[in-house]
Amino acid sequence: MEEPMEVEHSYSVYEQMRNPKMLARYWSMKSKEVAGRTELHGSSPTDIFIGRFGYPKVSIGPLIPPDFGDTSIMAAPERWHGLSINEVFGIRGSLVRGMYTTMVKNVENGKVEEQVRELALAERPTTAEISFQSQIRRASGRRIIDDISPFGPSGTIKEFGLSNTRSEHRVENAHTDTAMKASDAIFELYNKGVTVSKIQMGLSAGLFGIGRNRKFVPTRWSITAVDDTISKRNLKEVKEFPLIDGIKAYLHIALDNKWLIFLFPTEWEYESIEAFYPHTTWNETNTISLGGSYEPYAGRKEYAEIGGCYYSGRLAVSERLRMMGKQASALILREVHEGYTAPVGVWNVREYVRDTLSTASIELPDLKSVFEMIDKELTVRRSDWVKSSRILSKMTFQRRLS
Repeated sequence: MEEPMEVEHSYSVYEQMRNPKMLARYWSMKSKEVAGRTELHGSSPTDIFIGRFGYPKVSIGPLIPPDFGDTSIMAAPERWHGLSINEVFGIRGSLVRGMYTTMVKNVENGKVEEQVRELALAERPTTAEISFQSQIRRASGRRIIDDISPFGPSGTIKEFGLSNTRSEHRVENAHTDTAMKASDAIFELYNKGVTVSKIQMGLSAGLFGIGRNRKFVPTRWSITAVDDTISKRNLKEVKEFPLIDGIKAYLHIALDNKWLIFLFPTEWEYESIEAFYPHTTWNETNTISLGGSYEPYAGRKEYAEIGGCYYSGRLAVSERLRMMGKQASALILREVHEGYTAPVGVWNVREYVRDTLSTASIELPDLKSVFEMIDKELTVRRSDWVKSSRILSKMTFQRRLS
């Protein structure tokens, strides 16, 4: 097999990045209009952002574009399939973040706090008006925050108001039930078909939980909390299911990431391993950076080494197994190639693992076939995957009673 550094990537996304779709190009153009303004009117896609620095005193506020109409796609990563990195930044780059400082427990105190919660409750894009204490300045370069979706410039709120809001009835029902735990509200909304991104927004806005315990949750934390909560609830059911029949493999390519996922006919285990190529996001070295996180049947207690991506991938895997009515151990192998030029948020792991597992499975007869597929489809050597993988190491070097 060729050395990893010599591989030609025929699936590079460079070409599509040079030709962003019309919608992304339009919003990218609109983002230039905000520079120098002290006021902004537009249709918020019901998106908010809660900061984490200074916790429990944090910045809260809306995300608003300088445009009116149906902007809902701007806050719906579930609809970003097929977009390039440039297109995601084009769509999100015109969103201006309003910032207002408050304590996390002030969910029911203050006008801005009330408006932020009302926005998170909204069913559809809502007309918003905001004035800032000083001029908005264009963001310099891409805003790099690993777990969350990108957005544009920010400004400190002077005044903020909404009009024509209408609540999403399922979210509103969970919000008005002040005796229901946040974890129960999250899983109930998920089972009712509310998107994961909308649930995450609601948790961040302090909409769920026992009344006296409600508080604003930093956006970055709420994303992982929802992924973790849903996947754990899914797994309670999955662990009661029979094992899958044989080894299944799934292959997919998106955003110059190559995904190879294996489901093995053994009790639940989960592992996600990422190989970042040189000069990609988070790896400015000249060598491939490879690392992963693992959990046994009983789960794990420590936060995953690879961060929020671990929980987003686990949600997608647990969701697929629950739909199949089967139990399995799961291994995600992810190669991040040179076209992945900036992080776009952990949504891309959740959505692209979902996409990968929705493709037709490849049935493999034995472990030898697993390694043959790794050699064929991936460019990192199999020996490097085995060194980093608890699941592959156990299967290779340990005998089983079966």
